Amino acid sequence: MSRIGKQPIPVPAKVEVKINGNEVDVKGPRGQLSDSFNPDIAIKIEDGHIIIERPTDLRHHRALHGLTRALIANMVTGVSDGFRKELQIEGVGYQALMSGSNLELKVGLSHPVVIEPPQNTTFEVPKESRGRTIIIEGIDKQVVGQIAAEVRGWRPPEPYKGKGIRYAGEYVRRKAGKAGKKV
Repeated sequence: MSRIGKQPIPVPAKVEVKINGNEVDVKGPRGQLSDSFNPDIAIKIEDGHIIIERPTDLRHHRALHGLTRALIANMVTGVSDGFRKELQIEGVGYQALMSGSNLELKVGLSHPVVIEPPQNTTFEVPKESRGRTIIIEGIDKQVVGQIAAEVRGWRPPEPYKGKGIRYAGEYVRRKAGKAGKKV
């Protein structure tokens, strides 16, 4: 049996879960998420926990078992606590600014890049970081990760000087530059 799939998902007191066949609606203090899952997988609520069960031990059902459990657990976590990604900006003249609720990046291009936040997602640039840190928060883990990857994609870190946008704590492998001209 799937080690992930057989774990029950605890539902916090402030979160409301509705299951209608293969449709799951999760509502909490931060917002509301809904998704539909494969009809082969059974989803039930028992004693304040969400239980995921599969009909057979076929490879396809085993894969869906753990996946469904992980997606529903992320929905419950998102509406109760939310998800957060932090990005760091390295490089002379590179910075991030807030323009209303939009994020404005100055990363060595001829124009500033303006990124609008999707629904239920916010950008933050702390004042103490002086435009060197970007915080992305939201209730949908997939959307937060995708937006963080798109922001990083505008100027990924390069290996020679380390300039660019990177995830907080990301290790950038550095290369030696040109050795110079031998005389």
